[in-house]
Amino acid sequence: MKQILVSKNRIVFLSIVLVTIFSYGQNIKKHQWENRVLLIFSEDKNSQEFKNQIEILKKEKQGLKERKLIIYQFSKNQFTTNFNSVWCSSNLSIKKYVNRNEDFKVILIGLDGGEKLAQNTILTTEKLFSIIDGMPMRKREVRNNR
Repeated sequence: MKQILVSKNRIVFLSIVLVTIFSYGQNIKKHQWENRVLLIFSEDKNSQEFKNQIEILKKEKQGLKERKLIIYQFSKNQFTTNFNSVWCSSNLSIKKYVNRNEDFKVILIGLDGGEKLAQNTILTTEKLFSIIDGMPMRKREVRNNR
């Protein structure tokens, strides 16, 4: 009985920690000047298009990290970050980025917080990296890291 109580307490504690972390993580503006952000939205998180986009990006984790890219995956009122399999409720309004009639959308937000790319088709890592690598701040990052 005592073991069950301890397990329940751990679950409650872990749930509180996760909710706190994910609630904080929903503030995209907190990334400004620290990270670039890629928002991936799908009306259905089980859609093939959404799954394909995630798989393409997963293959390039090192490239994403080098470019200071945080991935937010959204579906209706849920979200997760950086390929995490745990989805949480979202109170973040993504209406600024996604219209009601869009089933799928990818948006790149630069270090300055400005929208750099928005498209309704799968984004290749070649295109993504090309856009980022062409940005003045990224060029400076590469120069400074040599």
